[in-house]
Parts: sequence; C-alpha cells; structure tokens
Amino acid sequence: MKIKLQLLLCTLLLTNVITAQELSVDLDFRDRFEYRHGFNSLVPQGADPAAFVQQRARLKFGYTSEKFKAHFSVQDVRVWGDTRQILDNDANNNLQIAEAWASLAFGKGWSTKVGRQMISYDDQRILGGLDWALQGRFHDLALIRYGNEKIKLDLGFAFSQNDLDALPGNQTGTIYNVTGFFSYKAMEYAHLTWKASEKATLSFLALNNTFQNVVNGAATDGFYHTHTFGTHSKFKFGGVGLALNAYLQAGEGPDTSDPANPSTDLSAYLVGLEANGKVGSVGIGGGFEIQSGTDQDETDGKNYSFFPLYGTNHKFNGYMDYFYVGNHANSVGLTDIYAKANFKLGKSSSLLVKGHYFSSAATLINDTDGSEADKYLGTEMDIVFTQKLLPYASVKVGYSQMFAADGMEFLKNQPNASGLQNWGWVQLVIKPNFLKWSPKPIQ
Repeated sequence: MKIKLQLLLCTLLLTNVITAQELSVDLDFRDRFEYRHGFNSLVPQGADPAAFVQQRARLKFGYTSEKFKAHFSVQDVRVWGDTRQILDNDANNNLQIAEAWASLAFGKGWSTKVGRQMISYDDQRILGGLDWALQGRFHDLALIRYGNEKIKLDLGFAFSQNDLDALPGNQTGTIYNVTGFFSYKAMEYAHLTWKASEKATLSFLALNNTFQNVVNGAATDGFYHTHTFGTHSKFKFGGVGLALNAYLQAGEGPDTSDPANPSTDLSAYLVGLEANGKVGSVGIGGGFEIQSGTDQDETDGKNYSFFPLYGTNHKFNGYMDYFYVGNHANSVGLTDIYAKANFKLGKSSSLLVKGHYFSSAATLINDTDGSEADKYLGTEMDIVFTQKLLPYASVKVGYSQMFAADGMEFLKNQPNASGLQNWGWVQLVIKPNFLKWSPKPIQ
C-alpha cells in the first residue's frame, strides 16, 4: 500500500511538471526564382540578364517550459546547382546553424536569453531579422530582459572574436579581423517599448557598436565607436495609423577617403514618417524618409552619412535594393518619398503596388564636368501579387522597374546604363508545423 501511494505521488508530481512543457518542430522552406536586369545597381547597355533559383530549408526545434526555453535551427541555403552531383562533401558550406539559444525566466518579469539569435525590434529599421535574405541575420549575444503589461526592456551585450584556430587560438590579444559589412567587435544596446495607451506605443533605442581599426585593408590594434539612438513611435487617430522614425548617429565612422585612417568623426540622422489607412477594402499609405549623407565635394573630413546598421533594409527604399543593402554606405544619403496601395483580390489573394521617388540628401557631383548635379536619382515601381495556397503555404510574384535619372548614373558610376532596368521574381513559401507536443495528464 505504501509503495502504491508513493507511485501515485510521483505520477502526480511528474504530471504537473511535464504538462507545463511543449516540444515543437517546424519547417521554413522557400524557393525563389529571380530574373535580374538592374537589381541592386544599374546594368550597362547590352548586358545579359541573370536568372537563378535560390532555396532555403530551415528546420526549427523548440522547447518551452515555465522557466526555461530553448531553440535550435539548422538551415541549408543554396543556389540550385551550386554543388556538383555525387560530391561527397559540400564545398560551398551551404549547411549552417541559424539559431541556437537558451532562455531562463527568473520571475517578476525578468529573464535572460543567451546564444545565437535573431534580433528584431519595431519596424526592423535599425535591428531586424532580414528574412528576405534566405540566410537571414543573426547575432551572437546575451540579453537581459524585463517585461510587464506596459513596458518591455531589453539589454543586449555582444563580444565578437576570431575562431579558435586563428591568431593562433586566441591565446594573446583580442584583435578581431572579420571585416564584413559593419561586422562589430562588440555591441551593447538598450531597447525600451512603452505602451502609453491603446492608441500610442513608443520605443526607444540606444545602441553602441565597437569596430576594429582597419588600416590599408588589415585589422590593427585599437578600435572606434559608433552610437545610434532614437525612437520608433506609433499612433492611431481613428482609422489612420502614423509611424515615426527619428534616429541620430554619432561617434566615429569609417574614413573611406583615406585607407590609412580607420575612422573619422560621424554626425548623421534619419527621420521618417508614414501614414496608413483604408478606403473601402483597399489599404493605402504613404510617407517619406530622409537619411543624411556626405557631400561628394565635402572637404572637412567628417562623415555625415547615416546607415541603418542591422535592419531589414530590403523592406525600405524600394524592393530593388539600390540603397543600404550591401551598398550606399558613407555616400550622399537618400530622400525617399513613396506611396502604396494594397488591393484585396479575394479571400486569399492581394496585390501590392508601391512607388518611390528618390533623390540624394547631399550634394551629388556630375562626373563628366565636375559640376553639381541634380539630386533627383529616379523613380521605382514595385508590384507584388500574393496568393495563399494553404494555411501554411503561399506564393508571391513580384515585378519592379527602376526609371533611373542621370543622377543615378553618376551615383552608381554607370554612364552607359541600359534604358531598361527591371527585376522579376516568384517565391514559394511553405511553413508547416511537424510537431507540437505537450504531455497530457495521466487519467
């Protein structure tokens, strides 16, 4: 009898523990065909278009309990045909770890999250997951988090170092020689979201990035700091929604004019305002964004060019990625005036039409005679059709065209640009849940 009672107590205890747990397995699979003839930059006259298929297969494993969460995802990102058939290894390193993190809850709203993870806030202007790029964007860092019904606070800390096989084995010194696009040696930030009311949400960001000095293409001892701080705020006025972005950048930025000098003084800003609403079943919106730039005839040696460091930049300033997507850093900035309309075509389909009017924010120089050029860069039109196929599957078809002005030719250093700059794509997205399991109490 005593043994039966002990077994019953153990069963009840285990039931209470395991019922608070959940295991999940999900797939994020997408294939995208692209036709490129002027994507990301102008192509010259007579250039042949590019065409290819990219694929991502990301398998995600999750574990959730009351005090502990963990996530692990592995992905294969490839261009169809980039690895030879019957090859016994993947020479292109297509397989990679996307995320690997653990989270502990301490009670009273406090928790921590440590490991390789996606960092995404607000409209993803400064920090975003960059899901359009099939590899995504992830950070190796530690988070300290606090949250309640009104306030959410994240404190992030990252310190980057070479692989253990480098320099050699990290036994002495801390020089970081990974010199990719804005790869940081260290990063610290605070992000606060305050739900002021049902009609107003305010977010604030203070971000510090530490970069290793690079002199004549090589990492050297010493570093410089770039500071980004500002707000993303959302308001509702009846059926109209407003979103405001306002950020400043200060400290030091890269000195592109002198390869022997790693940095120079930085003073830059971003300001943007967008309004959204509905007319019948059609969603409409529009706004502007200004990112400061450096005059091409600037002589004071300072950097006035803002850069949205780790945002989902494909989402902004046109889908053809002419600005701030692996390009346009330390340049003349950008003024983007845009309008959009989203048409509901049925229960499971829609059509987005968006137009952008681009001009430089700083002085642009005519390459032919050295005079000041017109700041107008061009107009871009984006069209995206979306069709939902299943609850977990959809297809999108997109077409974009850039109507480039002379200023764009000066900016992109392409004086013999083709009269037709366009880009088309078709993307299939399948995101099924394979497993969502929680143990049930024993009856």
